[in-house]
Amino acid sequence: MDDSPNHKKTLRSQAWFGRQDKMGFYYRSFLKNSGFPQDQFEGKPVIGICNSGSELTPCNAHFSAIAEHVRYGVLEAGGFPLEFPVSSLGEVTMRPTAMLFRNLASMDVEEAIRAHPLDGVVLLMGCDKTTPALLMGAASADLPAIGVSGGPQLRGVYRGQIIGSGTSIISMSEQLRAGEITIQEFHEAEGGMNRSSGHCMTMGTASTMASMVEALGIGMPENAAIPAADARRNQLARMAGRRIVDMVREDLKPSDILTRQAFENAIRTLAAIGGSTNAVVHLLAIAGRVGIELTLEDFDRLGRDVHCLVDLMPSGRFLMEDFYYAGGLPVVLRALGERGLLNKDAPTVNGRSIWENVREASCWNSEVITPFEEPFKPEAGIAILTGNLAPDGAVIKPSAASPELMRHTGRAVVFESVEEMHHAVNDDDLDIDASCIMVLKHCGPKGYPGMAEVGNMPLPAKLLRQGVRDMIRISDARMSGTAYGTVVLHVAPEATAGGPLALVRNGDLITLDVPARSLHLHVDEAELAVRRAAWTPPAPHAERGYTRLYIDHVLQADRGADFDFLVGRSGSPVPRDNH
Repeated sequence: MDDSPNHKKTLRSQAWFGRQDKMGFYYRSFLKNSGFPQDQFEGKPVIGICNSGSELTPCNAHFSAIAEHVRYGVLEAGGFPLEFPVSSLGEVTMRPTAMLFRNLASMDVEEAIRAHPLDGVVLLMGCDKTTPALLMGAASADLPAIGVSGGPQLRGVYRGQIIGSGTSIISMSEQLRAGEITIQEFHEAEGGMNRSSGHCMTMGTASTMASMVEALGIGMPENAAIPAADARRNQLARMAGRRIVDMVREDLKPSDILTRQAFENAIRTLAAIGGSTNAVVHLLAIAGRVGIELTLEDFDRLGRDVHCLVDLMPSGRFLMEDFYYAGGLPVVLRALGERGLLNKDAPTVNGRSIWENVREASCWNSEVITPFEEPFKPEAGIAILTGNLAPDGAVIKPSAASPELMRHTGRAVVFESVEEMHHAVNDDDLDIDASCIMVLKHCGPKGYPGMAEVGNMPLPAKLLRQGVRDMIRISDARMSGTAYGTVVLHVAPEATAGGPLALVRNGDLITLDVPARSLHLHVDEAELAVRRAAWTPPAPHAERGYTRLYIDHVLQADRGADFDFLVGRSGSPVPRDNH
């Protein structure tokens, strides 16, 4: 390689393709069976297209088309594109939960990057766990990388009304249980909700994480909101393919982008968009992979005074298609920057600072993206709760909660497992009323295992028939970013790990005080000590395989639920010679 400014160091791929010996013959020859000519191996940056597409992940099923546009961009910029598959995680179809496999997929990504002759990588991500998994793996490998999201679906439409994936599923399933709609109407709505390629079009976890990719600067401007069916999504993919070639030449790596300032920008953006509580767990895990000390307190401190500006389901009315037409995430980032709530100099993958990318952004619909001085919901970022029921923290999303329940004391109705809960909520003999607090145990990282999206427990059928539409619900689980309600999640330590949640009994009084950031169990320490002495941990869910590995090594929610042995990056040294 030469020493020109465009080549700051020898390309990593040349350790494979630049050899003029037996192994060089081996590496080049087998790839030539696809028709690649000799000049492709002579100093062109080799760009991996990391594809999490799968027909088993409906949100990512269109990725072959996006990968082709990335490929065009790489070729146009003088690179050598090579596509490779990685584990695909679809929350829609995977059991017990896609979150159980996020860390496994991140290992797949990291090791695939490290093991192959790659100089840079474009990460194709969509359904919510694929985004953090790919970012975690790429951050640990620390080769130049760009995230490209697959984009949200078009609006759902049912009988002339706008419906949103996840959010409307929850509300309509409760209407069905309450006898307000028929099963035929329920099925009809299914056909109108998911009517195009793409991920959930509400501000669920997929849309939130696509926004985090843009706010962190690891994705191109406008990555968050362009619909999957819009040709501009393919244009963005092509531009990402072009840009990654220059990033390799500049040696611009994730560790250069994913700085403390970038994570602060993401946290404030999370508050401003009314984003998913799941982003808390994922951002903590991504930060851990690049050595950034991020804590739950950072989410509360940085997001507490940020207004929710975006009127999208589940917190509001509109959907991601509307968000894009209104100007998308650049408008939100500009609003934050104009009020000193954005680290303007944070670098991004396109070579410009985040402020340079957004300072000219215009809002085209102030109903969808409200002005900062007249926000959709004031000071409604993710709230972090602590107290004797959650010593290491819990989260709640005020923008999706009922204001009248933000300060409330109620009698605990306890479910020891998700199976018990599902049986009990349909039992009219259940001793519960609207003032009670539903408590679900053993659904955290170790307990489910995988920390499933079951925290937004269905309300008891008899209360639904009375017109009750929200109650306080507390658990060590997660909930879908498309869900809503006064739901306290990610209680840490979890019940299965012996946290105080394990000791709650029916009839105990619990106080939720969101303004005071408090979650308090009204049981004295002496009684808790007695209960703790009598408590025995549940048997592990598995004795072998990946699930056993997961249970043995997963960290708690307040640390991102990553594996203890994956925290920190190790880079991408060329693997040992095999000649």
